[in-house]
Amino acid sequence: MIDLNQWQPRFASWIEQELGQADVSHDPEHIRRVVRNAQLIQAAEGGDLAVIIPAAWLHDCVVVSKASPLRSQASRMAAEHATQWLSSQGYPAAYLPAIGHAIAAHSFSANIQPETIEAKIVQDADRLDSLGAIGLARCLMLSVELGRRLYDPQQPIPRTRPADDLTNSIDHFYTKLLKLPQTMQTATGRALAEQRTGILNQFLEQLAHEVGES
Repeated sequence: MIDLNQWQPRFASWIEQELGQADVSHDPEHIRRVVRNAQLIQAAEGGDLAVIIPAAWLHDCVVVSKASPLRSQASRMAAEHATQWLSSQGYPAAYLPAIGHAIAAHSFSANIQPETIEAKIVQDADRLDSLGAIGLARCLMLSVELGRRLYDPQQPIPRTRPADDLTNSIDHFYTKLLKLPQTMQTATGRALAEQRTGILNQFLEQLAHEVGES
């Protein structure tokens, strides 16, 4: 039996070291929220915590800039890096393939289908952090860091124009965030995602009103 209470401080210490100069949306607090989300989903859906917990803690141990051509490879790189570190620390080898798969499959850009309940939970837990009040804040923080404007002054909400989230922060809601509930892998994750998406929709409605578009 693995004592995860002893392992988790080690996971936390290592991931803070590995995050280094990651972008503002991939800070240690993001990791802690994903772990919390994963525990919440696991309580309803089941799954092996000896796989879920390390995968949730270590899923972003390699962070690649959104502008990099290697972006879609980041989760595979993270899976390899994390499992190598876990092996070096004496984490039971039997769990490493499942942990690696859960980390590799968590990423939206990697487009890897999660094949286990543990991988599905970790993917859902990570995507939940892109929704709700936290998701809204993360999106805007990262957009500022990337130098993107808030919205298109000609049409703030992309109703009849193509959404362009490389230029407009608000457009990212339409290219990705509002679509996330459809990608959730568990019933619990989907219910939580739909609830949090309601917060995003309320924000967008209010924004449209304040800029005179509704």
